[in-house]
Amino acid sequence: MYNRAPVILASQSPRRKQLLEQAGIPFQVKVVETAETFPPELAIPDIPVHIARQKAAAVQELCEAGDIIIAADTVVVLDNNIIGKPKDREDAIDILSRLSGREHRVVTGVIIQQGEKEVAFSKTTAVHFKALTTGQITFYVDKYKPFDKAGAYAIQEWIGAVGIDSINGCFYNVMGLPVSRVVEELENF
Repeated sequence: MYNRAPVILASQSPRRKQLLEQAGIPFQVKVVETAETFPPELAIPDIPVHIARQKAAAVQELCEAGDIIIAADTVVVLDNNIIGKPKDREDAIDILSRLSGREHRVVTGVIIQQGEKEVAFSKTTAVHFKALTTGQITFYVDKYKPFDKAGAYAIQEWIGAVGIDSINGCFYNVMGLPVSRVVEELENF
């Protein structure tokens, strides 16, 4: 159980909050809206790290000296292209249709910082969807409204249970935070 310096989670994600709670890490949430932009020349594994660093920097002024800030960002990658959050219902259906029957990668970048000290890493998990029917996709989109989720889905929801036939890597990474690695890094801080 973690019981060192205060931890600040620079994320509004209910999934990241849930994962830190499950890991027994006491924390506060502090968020400042940031543009999720990145230089076009960045390699894909570096993009979510870059965005997480922006999130951490944005909340730094709200924190006390000695606080440990955790920030993360997750991207979904298909055919070496980043698939962001869907713009609307039709976009969500299109994204899931493209993921259907295929493997994609989920890359989460994490920043953990305390003052000048920083640990930055990304974790990649391969996820394979079985072939989904149009009915399954529209049911999921209409019932779960995955408009705030990269790749238009959450693995812990209905679509993960019925549509994902394999993952290679950390399940929690797909949820948005490779929590075992975060705990390991916090213990080393």
